[in-house]
This record gives sequence, C-alpha cells and structure tokens, in this order.
Amino acid sequence: MSAEDDEIEKSSAPLIEHLIELRQRLIWAIAGFFVAFLACFFFAKQIFNLLVIPFQWATEWAGLDSDKVDLIYTAPQEFFFTQIKLAMFGGLVIAFPVIATQIYKFVAPGLYRNERRAFLPFLIASPILFLLGGALVYFFFTPMVMLFFLSMQQVGPDNEIQISLLPRVSEYLGLIMTLILSFGLVFQLPVVTTLMARVGLLSSQGLVDKRKYAIVGAFIVAAVLTPPDPVSQIGLAIPTILLYEISIWTARMVERKREEEKAANEQAAAEANAEPVVANAKAKEGGA
Repeated sequence: MSAEDDEIEKSSAPLIEHLIELRQRLIWAIAGFFVAFLACFFFAKQIFNLLVIPFQWATEWAGLDSDKVDLIYTAPQEFFFTQIKLAMFGGLVIAFPVIATQIYKFVAPGLYRNERRAFLPFLIASPILFLLGGALVYFFFTPMVMLFFLSMQQVGPDNEIQISLLPRVSEYLGLIMTLILSFGLVFQLPVVTTLMARVGLLSSQGLVDKRKYAIVGAFIVAAVLTPPDPVSQIGLAIPTILLYEISIWTARMVERKREEEKAANEQAAAEANAEPVVANAKAKEGGA
C-alpha cells in the first residue's frame, strides 16, 4: 500500500462520524449565509441604490436627466420582499467562500494529496470568475440593456402621447440579478471544462470538433437566460464563445502537463529498472 493510500485509510471514519462532520459543515455554511443575509438586509437600501447606478449611467448616455431616475413599487409589501430577495442574493454571494470552504473541508479527507493540490486552485478561481462576470454586467451590460429600453420611450411634442420608462423595484432587481447570475455561471465554463479535462472526460480536440455546436448553443442559452432583448442576448453569447475558446486552451495545457508527467514517470521507471542491471554488470566486472 502506498503512502497516499495510507493517508486515505487514516482519514476513513465510520458513517456516524461522517454524518456528524457533515452536520458541522452545514451549520457553519448556514451560519455564514445567515450572517451575510442579515448584513445585506440591514444595508439593503444602500445596496439597491448602488444597483441603480447603471440605470443612471444609461439615462446619461441617452441624453436624459439622470437625477430624475425613478423606480416605483405598486404593492405595499413589494419593496420589503425586494429587499429580502436582495439580501438573500447578496448573502449567498458574500458567504460563498465560507460555503465552498466547508464543502472542501468535508471532501478533502477523501482525496489524495495531489488531488487536493489540483482542486484548490479551482476553488479559488471559481468565485473570482463569478465576480468578473458580475462586474462586466454592472459596468457594461446593464447600462447597455437599460439604454436599449430607454430608447423605446416616446418623448415628443405636447400633442403626442408621452410613453416613459418607470420600472418597478422588483422587476429592475430581477433583471440585474438574472444578468449577474447568467454571466457568473457562464464564466465558470473554463473551470468546469478544465476539471473535466483533468479527469479525462473532455479533450481539447473534442472541444474543437464541437465548436460549431457550442456557438449555436451559446446563443440558445443566452436566449433562455437573459431578458428578451438582443443586447443582453448577444452580450452573453459573445463572452460565452470567448470563454469556450479559453476552455480549449486550458484543456490543451492540462493535456500537455499530463503528457510531461507521463514522460517523466516513464523515464524515472526506466532509470529505476536500469539501476539493477548496471549494478549487476559492475558486480560481475568486480568478480572477474
């Protein structure tokens, strides 16, 4: 039995101990989410005001007065439940490192040391990529989407009917949350494909062969995940295609590293097999 097998054997435990460990990790994960939820709910109005800033940028780009941006709620409880949804969304995002860490600590004892070293970078890269996708939504795509919707307003002479955009707080929050979740999940594509390439479920050549299907699928997924406007759909499809190309590159890096490790192991095995032969030859020469 190898040293890594001994390490796995030492970390084994009865089922009841695994259940106790699982309960402890769940408690820590839920506690982290609950604390983040309370903090986000306490500052819900301030957070919502931050989310409205892209709408103000869009009004400036449309040549309108950004100081007159108004959002409404048409039911007495609507803004309260909007704040709860905002707190849940923010709490989940903020508490994700705690939740991911608890999952890793529960799974890590069942992994070999090299598997833990290989898994840890992906655990760090996943939230970073999600934040990058959210930042792209906040600073670029949300203003562009709102600019598209603002362009549909009808503001003309007095004899024309005035048609103005006056969004509800729940609908605006739903729009920006949908965009952030869509882009955040799409930005996990390199992480998922690289993990699958490491375990041999995907290959770079297979990704290249399926490129045309991936392009069509990117537009279909964008049409499903985003609001029914061309700006957000194209805006999600193009980064998805770019991330797919990055996934091909990362898969090639994984395959190249695997080949180098395989060559190094074969060379080490060949040298190990050659040592007894050399030793026997030297022994025979000494005996002679």
